[in-house]
Amino acid sequence: METPNATVLTLGHSSHPLEHFVALLQRHDAELVADVRSIPYSRRHPAYNRESLERSLPEQRIGYRFLGRELGAKSPDPACIVDGRVDYRRIAASSAFQAGLAAVITTARTLRVVLLCAEQEPLACHRTLLVARELVARGVAVAHIHADGHLEPHAELLGRLRRLVGVPEQDLVRSEEELLAEAYARQERRIAVVVEPRAGAARGAAR
Repeated sequence: METPNATVLTLGHSSHPLEHFVALLQRHDAELVADVRSIPYSRRHPAYNRESLERSLPEQRIGYRFLGRELGAKSPDPACIVDGRVDYRRIAASSAFQAGLAAVITTARTLRVVLLCAEQEPLACHRTLLVARELVARGVAVAHIHADGHLEPHAELLGRLRRLVGVPEQDLVRSEEELLAEAYARQERRIAVVVEPRAGAARGAAR
């Protein structure tokens, strides 16, 4: 499904001083930060706590919206847990995720939206493997802001992904879509949240 005139950027705050983070946003004409962290807080970097950003970003004429409940990587839904890990494909199919994604797409038609998460490397973050993947599938152009300010188009990032996880660009058996899905799945297994079983559930299972 094509979504004309929609472009979304992504950025991980990492350990950047807030001034550098804001400079990166301004360099790329950000108008709205959509925070996709499930838990929008950082003990080491409190400037990136939700309430802090709600104050500091508007001072720079950049809006802020928390979307971690809809687009976060730590789903509270047991149906999104497979073999002790969060399953991104199941999150993507959830009604909450679909609603959050639709809100991003609609907003991106009129504002320059940047998805915010914590990890500096986009390939180590669900903002790429989950959210950006679904945006691209809907015809949205996505690019990733790096710490030095350069933009990496999502298509180029996928080449890095294939090399990182050892999936070729083509073979004689699988289609390009199947190979790409395998690359996504391999990296998801590396970074997806591991869910610790609750003590009560563990005791019940042992009976």
